[in-house]
Amino acid sequence: MSQPNESEYDAIAGAYKDSKQLSFRKYIEEYTLFDMLGDINGVKALDLACGEGFYTRKLKQVDAGEVLGVDVSAEMIRLAKAEERARPLGCRYLNRDAAVLVLDEPVDLVVAMYLLNYARDTDELLRFVQSAHSALKPGGRFVGFNDNVLNAPGGTVSYARYGFEKEYKGTPAGATPSEGGPVVYRFTNDDGTRFEFNNYYLSPRTYRWAFEEAGFSGFHWVDPQLHPSERDNKLWDEFMAAPPIIGFAAFRE
Repeated sequence: MSQPNESEYDAIAGAYKDSKQLSFRKYIEEYTLFDMLGDINGVKALDLACGEGFYTRKLKQVDAGEVLGVDVSAEMIRLAKAEERARPLGCRYLNRDAAVLVLDEPVDLVVAMYLLNYARDTDELLRFVQSAHSALKPGGRFVGFNDNVLNAPGGTVSYARYGFEKEYKGTPAGATPSEGGPVVYRFTNDDGTRFEFNNYYLSPRTYRWAFEEAGFSGFHWVDPQLHPSERDNKLWDEFMAAPPIIGFAAFRE
């Protein structure tokens, strides 16, 4: 979740970085992402809307080749570069807008963790997806996570035991949000720090259209999975019964 307007994320960069320590990140989000990715040894990768570089570093740690992180927030990139200086892995970072990114050379893999749900309308979503497409070599993959548009019940939904709440602003409980309707995420970190930001709802049909229009094939949603070590833990029953997040994958032919 790292590509709203630039100043919004500059203001919450530190708290957002700390939110990566919430347990759902490890046991559901990270586990599902790397299950989707499989073996990426030596793969040249782009982490689009990388935030402070959390997954940029994770990609490098599982033996990806060159890894570039890009984010619109200068403060996020500052944090990412500071981490690289403190614990070097060989990651590179650029402060750029994902919607208009142009790379010197294409990559094998684009990862976008919660980028697409910042699109306010079909045109902006298409620009994000086109940017990923243009960054990829033929045969390359586009993989990431998103606000779960297949589970959008309206109203306010509490996942407080996992560290956050979601409010479908202006949408009554049980109703489907309108195109471009705001989805407010309110996080509470383990240390009690609170922050919030907006996503925007676009329908599953709109997502499918954008991927096809950009030239991707095989676009599909990927249900979140729970790490095997936690599958007997009842804590996760509520999350997995109505997951607020979902994976996706597609290919450039």
